Amino acid sequence: MSEVKRFEYNWAGRPLVIEIGEVAKQAGGSCMVTYGESTVLSAAVSNNVASTADFFPLMVLYQEKLYAAGKIPGGFLRREGRPSEHETLVSRLIDRPIRPLFADGFRNEVQVINTVLSSDPDCSTAMAAMLGSSIALMISDIPFEGPIAGVVVGKVNGELVINPTPEQLEVSELNLTVAGTHTAINMVEAGAKFVSEDDMWEALKFGHAEIQKLCDFQKEIVAACGKEKYQVELFELDKDIEAEVKAYAEEKLVKAIRIEDKLERYAAIDAVNEETIAHFDEKVFITELGGIKVIDTEAKKLYLKHVQYTLDEILHGEVRRMIAVDKIRPDGRKVDEIRPLSSRVDVLPRVHGSALFTRGQTQSLGTVTLGSLVDSQIIDGLGVESNKRFMLHYNFPQFSVGETGRYGSPGRREIGHGALGERALSYVIPSEDEFPYTIRVVSEILESNGSSSQATICSGTLALMAAGVPIKAPVAGIAMGLIMDKNEKDYTILTDIQGMEDHLGDMDFKVAGTKEGITALQMDIKIRGITYQILKEALEQAKKGRIEILDHMNETISEVRPELSKYAPKVVTAKINPDKIKDVIGAGGKTINATIEKFDNVKIDLEQDGRLLVMHSNMDTAKACLEYIINSVREAEVGTIYTGKVTRVEKYGVFVELWPGAEGLCHISKLALERVEKPEDVVSLNDEIIVKCIGVNDKGQIDLSRKDALKDAQKRFEKKEEVNSEEPKAE
Repeated sequence: MSEVKRFEYNWAGRPLVIEIGEVAKQAGGSCMVTYGESTVLSAAVSNNVASTADFFPLMVLYQEKLYAAGKIPGGFLRREGRPSEHETLVSRLIDRPIRPLFADGFRNEVQVINTVLSSDPDCSTAMAAMLGSSIALMISDIPFEGPIAGVVVGKVNGELVINPTPEQLEVSELNLTVAGTHTAINMVEAGAKFVSEDDMWEALKFGHAEIQKLCDFQKEIVAACGKEKYQVELFELDKDIEAEVKAYAEEKLVKAIRIEDKLERYAAIDAVNEETIAHFDEKVFITELGGIKVIDTEAKKLYLKHVQYTLDEILHGEVRRMIAVDKIRPDGRKVDEIRPLSSRVDVLPRVHGSALFTRGQTQSLGTVTLGSLVDSQIIDGLGVESNKRFMLHYNFPQFSVGETGRYGSPGRREIGHGALGERALSYVIPSEDEFPYTIRVVSEILESNGSSSQATICSGTLALMAAGVPIKAPVAGIAMGLIMDKNEKDYTILTDIQGMEDHLGDMDFKVAGTKEGITALQMDIKIRGITYQILKEALEQAKKGRIEILDHMNETISEVRPELSKYAPKVVTAKINPDKIKDVIGAGGKTINATIEKFDNVKIDLEQDGRLLVMHSNMDTAKACLEYIINSVREAEVGTIYTGKVTRVEKYGVFVELWPGAEGLCHISKLALERVEKPEDVVSLNDEIIVKCIGVNDKGQIDLSRKDALKDAQKRFEKKEEVNSEEPKAE
């Protein structure tokens, strides 16, 4: 057995232990990370031969085993299936800070696999996996230029906290995940309760200080057991081919780049590329094979690949030069200018709420659907099983960019964009008590030219307001970009980036919030990190843009609609004795099913604390059903006076209906103040009389007295007369 090396660190007041050398020894690098009682196995492997792909094939996986929390998976197979949304989001979270730290031109396939083996809710498995990913890469032979680390920052009672527990996050103003290297931040993901730009900036710096300590800790580990990195031949452009292509195509390509309309610009760029490829495709490569000269197709493929790479480099370099030096954007805007805005609500007649938001050539159709609390999503993961009553889903069809493509279940990008939109809006969604509905927002991206996730937030807000959902405040989102000069000192921050600026720029920094403050933040960068100063400027510039968009949205719809759509279900609520829930449901659900059928298939929610919610598209039906259920479990209270209806007259007394389903007997001796010979002498069938409940027996039979009710009424009258007689008379 290999020697096991153990490293310990105190991470936010909880023990962190890294063990290397015992498990997964055939991987390029592996470690067991134990944080509190959370345990994650991180392993990194790579292919020593460069891929022929024109991109860096990196795959990062975060996978949770339900045994880690003592759970057996649901479903027919009783085993883990496709990744959950949470696993997908954490995989993206780890990928983003790692990816920029591989050298340009590195094409070897790399896989980083994180497996959660034990889960302690108080110690984040996601942050343990991010740290483990960095350590596995650092101690491996893979040429990774880390280390990186990440932490969660909360703000509890005004104090910033590293890696807050779930209980602390419940009351925290901030849920910020920040990652980076020792020198800079390179990934941010956050949700916040209207946090100011200055407070967010301070939280980012606070988190980075802890990241620096974790990076120092990793350097100690690498010094003790790191492997020598293997030598890799990075892809480089052939300088001669580059010169030929630039001489032929650069002027034409620069002219095409300056076309302001996206589709026209891309069509012109494609035309130049096709013409250039066709021109250089005429070149013939000959090689000698067994004394015979033959055409070398592989050499020609490589040659044309360098031609295409050169065209891409011209595009990349010219766009960046235009923005950084000339301060001209591809569509002619100023660096802090937002594209033209337009929006409207009530786009779709039958949905509960809808809105169309367009910014330049990015367009989102937002819809809102309201349902009962039974419709909430059940979250079955490593944490405590819970329900989610607010959901936002994002769909990105390929026609939105004028292309054909794959259609199927949502990919990582769609899940990530949906989660960002959901986080941004979640802070303004009313509580269950204020608005007892499950709320689903769907964003259909109909056009895309950058920042469709932020358009989703805008269309979602407008649709919620149109639907009558009493949100706390409107939310808007905007995406910021960055072009950094080669000296990494000169830079240009862009407001409302479009697709080309995102693809060719150095940063995609999305900021969403209300006029009061930030509700969500996400930052991805392609360089090694950015300074605090750039972060501060980007936040302030984003605030200006966000306010401008919110002002536009206010012109479209200024207030939440006071009423729900006529097609939306209506909810009425009440509270019953929790002990009576079983009576409402009945044996095998017989009673509640009969009630649902009786009232035109209403939806009935019963919570364990006795909360009763009845939902139907017709408010009168919902109210009638609620009253029926309340009456079915209502109990007569001894000493209370009721107004009831005489339903039966017998020799020994009369039966009085206090409410539907509840009858009591008023004996002949209790019918009046004087002696009564026959009940008919005093009351008749269907008369409304006052009665007092004087007893309820073990069988639930109610004993009533009209005599006692009349006596009480007489006493109240006499007392009132007495009070009136004491009042001074006017002269």
